[in-house]
Amino acid sequence: MNNWQTGRRILLGITGGIAAYKIPALVRLIKKADCEVEIILTQNAENFVTHMTLATLAGHKVWRESDFIDSGYEIPHIKLAGWADVIAVAPCSANTLAKIAHGICGNLLTSTITASSRELIIFPAMNENMFNNKATQENIKILQERGVRVINPSEGDLACGVSGKGRMPEPDEILLEIMRALCPVHDMSGKRVLITAGPTHEYLDPVRFISNPSTGKMGAAMARAAWLRGADVKIIAGPVNIDSYGFEVIHVVSALDMLREVKANLEWADYVIKAAAVGDYRPKEYNANKIKREGRDSLTLELIQNPDIAAEAGKLKHEGQVLIGFAAESEHVTEYAREKLSRKRLDYIIANDITGSDSGFAHDTNRVTLISADVNEPERTFSGLKQDIAFDIWDALM
Repeated sequence: MNNWQTGRRILLGITGGIAAYKIPALVRLIKKADCEVEIILTQNAENFVTHMTLATLAGHKVWRESDFIDSGYEIPHIKLAGWADVIAVAPCSANTLAKIAHGICGNLLTSTITASSRELIIFPAMNENMFNNKATQENIKILQERGVRVINPSEGDLACGVSGKGRMPEPDEILLEIMRALCPVHDMSGKRVLITAGPTHEYLDPVRFISNPSTGKMGAAMARAAWLRGADVKIIAGPVNIDSYGFEVIHVVSALDMLREVKANLEWADYVIKAAAVGDYRPKEYNANKIKREGRDSLTLELIQNPDIAAEAGKLKHEGQVLIGFAAESEHVTEYAREKLSRKRLDYIIANDITGSDSGFAHDTNRVTLISADVNEPERTFSGLKQDIAFDIWDALM
């Protein structure tokens, strides 16, 4: 399933709105993702972005209103409707939203949508008052009841000079929503996934801490894969940057911070993934002021153990909840992982050899072994890009 994102056929409809200026960047991202794109430009959209720009980036003709009634023997709206794997309208004006909701086929875009049975994603972008208008909200409700994905705009500065709800998502976020619609399985719809990711920082004083090289990439990959498959996701992340679009990120610093947030969110989750590289030890004493080096040839630190968060979660997990841990090891990898699996009352553990040149901390690739608490379930080893391994792991868990 790891190649499902490449070669997909995306039909992109652009309507009249200032947010259309973002769409050339979206087209470039679609092409970079090795997907095919066809573009329908409404007459009003041409006031904001030119067909020449879009055609240059797409590498072929852009469909315009003149093609609707003058395209030779082909019927464009039927051809395009059958070609697409998914249709996305970005930005979608209030006018076009109303036409789609009520089946009005007055132009090439709305006719193509009406002729299509493919997944439809709409990205409304407009003034806040227009978005909140009862008619617009009723049209959104109609579409949602038909199974159309309507992605709520975000809040921020709008082109009309006010700040409010009406901003279209950024191009990379739009592409993520398109890929979520294209994902071949949505077996995690309705599931809630809690993931810990990244390192912890155990501070000695205001400027120094003990940590490790974890970047949170594996935890982030697990989160993104679950979201693409339909899950609701929360990440409890140590001090790393996590792409948070689509899910909630709870930022923490220390192991004690992470334990507190895990306990606070544990009851919410159906799946708990302990992918964070939590510090095993912290300084016994914290110095409120910076430790000065003057007059010191050496510095002795006394460390005490941090709580074992996975073990604490194992004690508290509720019936039906699935708890998965990670074991980052440098020797006897699967042996040590099995011991942790039993001691921490986990359902699964993912053994990770951190000594490999293409696995472990800070790499985009990894090599892991999934081990179940059920002795009758075989071990499975996965290698490759972390984003692909995440899908493999979820395939096994589902």
